[in-house]
Amino acid sequence: MMARVNRIVLLAAAAVLGACGGANVRIDYYTLSAAPAHTAPAQPNTLAVHLGPVSLPDGVDRPQIVMRRDANQVAIDDTHRWAEPLKDAIPRVLSDALAAELGTPRVLTSRQSASLEFDYRVAIDVQHFDSSVTEAHEDVIWTIRTRGNEPPRVGRTVVNEPATGGFDSLAAAHSRALAAVARDIAQAIRGLAKS
Repeated sequence: MMARVNRIVLLAAAAVLGACGGANVRIDYYTLSAAPAHTAPAQPNTLAVHLGPVSLPDGVDRPQIVMRRDANQVAIDDTHRWAEPLKDAIPRVLSDALAAELGTPRVLTSRQSASLEFDYRVAIDVQHFDSSVTEAHEDVIWTIRTRGNEPPRVGRTVVNEPATGGFDSLAAAHSRALAAVARDIAQAIRGLAKS
């Protein structure tokens, strides 16, 4: 009798383990990428820009892609994830795009070095990083500080980039939106450099 009970327990355990192991769920990963510069600078310059800190809403600061359903509801998709934390991806993409827009290789993020001398320091506060089936919506407040005692220059970029369907299209739309943010920051820096 005891052997039969043990056999039933072992068979039940094997069935449970087999069910868990047999359910292979595919997880797809996506990255943000820097788009080419909107307009190439006339000549390279030596501006040094520090980009950081970058803050973003806790609701999207997770590996899973968060999809907005309506004003008060989101869905967290466990099978579609960011390949790197957004707190790392956003400054990386913005620094690449800003370097291309300004024509300088000297755009560094907080991760690289915050103690060096810079002409400008740019803080990024992402108010919204919303994803939906049809678009990427970003609302970003940026603050530029110079070396001197001038008051900081504060700006805001709100971008809606269409997504044609699929998560790869959504990642590309967010990348284009970040490129628009970088263009606005570059334009403000060029204006400050002339004054």
